[in-house]
Amino acid sequence: MSDDSAHSADIPISTVDSPSVVLELIYQLKIKDVMSTAVISAKKTDSMRRIQAILRENHISGIPVADGSSLLGIFSIEDIIKALDQGHIDNSVENYMTKNVIVLQDDMPLSFAISYLNKYNYGRFPVLNKKKELVGILSSKDVIRALLVEMNREVMRLEKIQQKEARAPDKFSEMEFTTVRHDFELAGHASTEIKKALKHRNIDPKVIRRVAIASYELEINQVVHSLGGTIGCSIHPDKVIITATDTGPGISDISLVLQEGWSTADEWIRSLGFGAGMGLPNTKRVSDDFSIESTLGIGTTVRSVILLNSPKDKEGS
Repeated sequence: MSDDSAHSADIPISTVDSPSVVLELIYQLKIKDVMSTAVISAKKTDSMRRIQAILRENHISGIPVADGSSLLGIFSIEDIIKALDQGHIDNSVENYMTKNVIVLQDDMPLSFAISYLNKYNYGRFPVLNKKKELVGILSSKDVIRALLVEMNREVMRLEKIQQKEARAPDKFSEMEFTTVRHDFELAGHASTEIKKALKHRNIDPKVIRRVAIASYELEINQVVHSLGGTIGCSIHPDKVIITATDTGPGISDISLVLQEGWSTADEWIRSLGFGAGMGLPNTKRVSDDFSIESTLGIGTTVRSVILLNSPKDKEGS
């Protein structure tokens, strides 16, 4: 049993407004994870002088009185002082111990123990299992010690994750997203995630804006005109490459689709606000390198390269 004080000072931890990491721990840990299991106990026939010696030898301020694993009561250093004052220190503890004992159960959440320690003016609580057997003792020091150990483990775990991420290849270097024909609810997801990846790398906002335009226009173009496809993003130290590959009708005249305002979108698509014929022209405008390869009846691949140090950005494009 760990050392404790005659009275339990409030634990400076709240089960309501503590930091989230601490709250997770106090609701995740059970009392059995925290309590001292090396229980030092006394017998009801032990004299109070004998118990005084046990308390002194083990540097503790209270001790449960038990018959085997059955808890009978608890006796504290305050009771020793009272026995000395009244002159019955050599009597057995049976008639002087506190029999109405507040106990904890080992499978209770740690939050219960913190509430008990803050509510009652006791230095320790006996812990029983479901069979009502004495299996441990819990004090405020046990709680604080356990939380410090667990928080240290959590810090070490987070440090390992950070180190692993630092050693691992950048998870944003290659990305790929799927588009579905006429799925306008999903449309824009690829460009949003690509933008997040570039912000994560602290890329120049002007570059991010051009990449966002290119990826969004190509994504919408697939949703409107193809049978579906993929939007790929490859981030390099000097450039970002957006590759849009779809299956579908293909393009018969590439020069025609690059004319602003030219579109094959039907009235329904136009009524939704799409199909204005600006997608591919806009993509070409923001790109430093742009190419289209298309085969009728098979599909189209559009490649947009955007440099991280581009004259377009210096010109304020």
